[in-house]
Amino acid sequence: MEYSYDVLAMGRSSIDLYANEIGAPFTEIKSFSAYVGGSPTNICVGARRLGLRTALLTAVGEDLVGDFVLNFLQREDIAVEFSPRKAGRRTSAFMLAIQPPDKFPIVPYRDNCADLELTIDDVRAAPVAASRALLVTGSGLSRQPSREATLYAATTARAGGNRVVLDLDVRAELWPDMRTYAAGIRSILPLTDVIIGTVEEVAAAVTPHDGEARERSAGAAIESAVATSVESPDAFGSALKDSVHELLAAGSAEALIVKRGAQSTVVFLKGGETIEAATFSVEVLNVLGAGDAFAGGFLYGYLKGWDWHRSARMGNACGAIVVTRHGCANFMPDEQEVLSFIQERGGF
Repeated sequence: MEYSYDVLAMGRSSIDLYANEIGAPFTEIKSFSAYVGGSPTNICVGARRLGLRTALLTAVGEDLVGDFVLNFLQREDIAVEFSPRKAGRRTSAFMLAIQPPDKFPIVPYRDNCADLELTIDDVRAAPVAASRALLVTGSGLSRQPSREATLYAATTARAGGNRVVLDLDVRAELWPDMRTYAAGIRSILPLTDVIIGTVEEVAAAVTPHDGEARERSAGAAIESAVATSVESPDAFGSALKDSVHELLAAGSAEALIVKRGAQSTVVFLKGGETIEAATFSVEVLNVLGAGDAFAGGFLYGYLKGWDWHRSARMGNACGAIVVTRHGCANFMPDEQEVLSFIQERGGF
């Protein structure tokens, strides 16, 4: 079948305001640079710069911020004609401080946001069947009507034999607790081919089955779960491996890819095989957006038919490049830059 697009990404978009004063606490920031953001939007831009044909299904408000987002995406040659304007809704915004090496505070402005108003009708108007892969995110499952629209899009893609890639993308501010997040993730697992997430996100997707977790805030639940996962003595943590096994057993995905920051990326296959891909050593300026850059690079390799290790290394290279830069979508590398970066460091 001839496809119009390699990737259709679905979900949130925003204007991201990154602090210009590197290292300054939030209270001492004097100015910001304006970029475009939102996990699926970032991934879409990253994949496009690598040469994939990409389309975006998001929603923005009838406001100047929406103009800002769509104008940038059009300049990037991303198909956005399927992304509606939502009357009475706002385009999302995020404000971000940069305090390397490990503090990157984020303040979200997503009340009354447009992208969570995507509907089944919006999905029907989008090129789901005409795209080789559909990328959806966990945050798209956090509210109606976006939840049913996301599930409908995944169902449509699977029915047409197209790939569905799920980025776990947990945003604590969108969920009342991690039981709700885990239930949302479980609803889409039978419709996925590949799952991508951090250690924290994998841990959050299988919250403890105890009464305390019901009352725990989303952020506290994530912190507790990931602490349990990384303290185990074996290579990847027995708790992490148990969580991965549970997620793979609950759905149809052939692989769950765990991003472990600077440590490595690990591909867990449904049959039990584990593939580890080393990361690249760089001087970190800003880790925000590294995972989205990874996903864009991984999709590039995955859709070219590369093996898991090579695809993950491509993703790692994209992430390594972006963490040296001020922002995310606006700073995604192109194909030649990434391939040269890998070759200069010993190849795949």
